Amino acid sequence: MTRPGSATVAPPRQLTARGLATRARIVDAAADLMYVKGVNATTLDDVRAASSTSKSQLYQHFADKDELVRAVVSRRAGQVLEREQGYLERLRSFRGLQRWRDALVQRNALQNGAYGCALGSMASELSDQDDEARQTLAEAFAEWTGLIAAGLRRMQDAGSLSSAADPERLAVGLMAALQGGYLLAETQHDITPMETALDMALDHIRSFLTT
Repeated sequence: MTRPGSATVAPPRQLTARGLATRARIVDAAADLMYVKGVNATTLDDVRAASSTSKSQLYQHFADKDELVRAVVSRRAGQVLEREQGYLERLRSFRGLQRWRDALVQRNALQNGAYGCALGSMASELSDQDDEARQTLAEAFAEWTGLIAAGLRRMQDAGSLSSAADPERLAVGLMAALQGGYLLAETQHDITPMETALDMALDHIRSFLTT
C-alpha cells in the first residue's frame, strides 16, 4: 500500500544501500527529535548530531529543512497507519473497539500523556506552514478514520450495530475525540482526559448496538 505523501519524498533511485541507510538514519533521528521537541524547535544541527552525519551528508539527501520535514511526515504517517491497521482491519465487535481504545491509552500512559499523537502534534505545527505536509497529514487522518469506519460497517453487516448508525460520522467523531484527548493529555501530562474523551465517544457508539 502506498502511504500518504510517499511519492513526493521517496529516495532517489540511484542511492546505494549505504546511502539509503544514511537517509533512513537522518529521517529516524529527525522524527524522534521532532516528536519530543516539536518541528519548529528542531534544527538541522540537532538532526546532524543525533544522526551522526555531517552537513554534506545531510544536504546530499535533503535540500533544506522543509524537505526533511516532509520525509518525517511521510515516515510517521506510514508508521501510524501500519500500527492502526494491525488493530482496526480485524475490528468486528464493540469489544474490539474497547481493546483498541485500551491499547492507545496504555501506550500514551507510558509517557504520562506527554508529546501527544505523532501525527496530531505535527498537524498543529505544520498545517498553516507547509501545504504539502498538511495534505499528507490530511490523507493519513482520512485513511485512519476510514479504518474505523470500515470496522463499524463490518459490525453493521454482522448485525451488532444498528442500520440507523452512520459509520462514517461515528468514525469522524471517534477520531476527533481521540485527537482532542491526546491534546488535553499532552497539556496536563495526564491521560485521564484522553480516557474520558474516548469513553464518551464509545458510549455514543454503544447506543447503536443491537445486542
